[in-house]
Amino acid sequence: MEDDVFKTIKEEGTACIKEKMSKFISYALHVETADEAKVVLDEYRKKYIDARHVCWAYVLGWERTDFRFSDDGEPSGTAGRPILGQIHAAGLTDVLVIVVRYFGGILLGTSGLIKAYKEAAAQAIANAEIVEKTVDDTLVIRFPYLLLNDVMRVLKQVEGVRWDPDFAEDCTVTVHVRKSQSDRLFGILSQIYGVEVAYL
Repeated sequence: MEDDVFKTIKEEGTACIKEKMSKFISYALHVETADEAKVVLDEYRKKYIDARHVCWAYVLGWERTDFRFSDDGEPSGTAGRPILGQIHAAGLTDVLVIVVRYFGGILLGTSGLIKAYKEAAAQAIANAEIVEKTVDDTLVIRFPYLLLNDVMRVLKQVEGVRWDPDFAEDCTVTVHVRKSQSDRLFGILSQIYGVEVAYL
């Protein structure tokens, strides 16, 4: 996969598995910040206030370096980490996976818990709608009206460029371009006399 493309969830996925009388209800959800993940978690904790455990993991950011997980009272390493492992295995980011456990009275042991949380997380992810997105940079281009054709010609040559024009006395165009293409676009535009270009 190219380094300016990432996979995330568009539509949430859910699943429910049973293991020796315990019920595991799982959700794979799209979130973009730690604060958003916290709000969603609080909602699910309230919704499942009678559940024994609400375990979770999230991965954020296109570089996938921001992640957290919680066993929520399960033995250390038996819930949050296996959930996180499934997010990584699917190559996803900007994703929160929650697994709610209703205890059925039979202890599952460490390996049984890991297997159940892993399976519940994997099924929720499999049932979600996954999309690819590009990592974009934003450039602001300013130029006199006379140079409009020159600038537009350049923009149309570069793949995956979106722009928002603002044509007053001078022209200002805000351009969203794939990270892998942004330096090239910046370089070409900078060579046109009278064009000012800057990263936002």
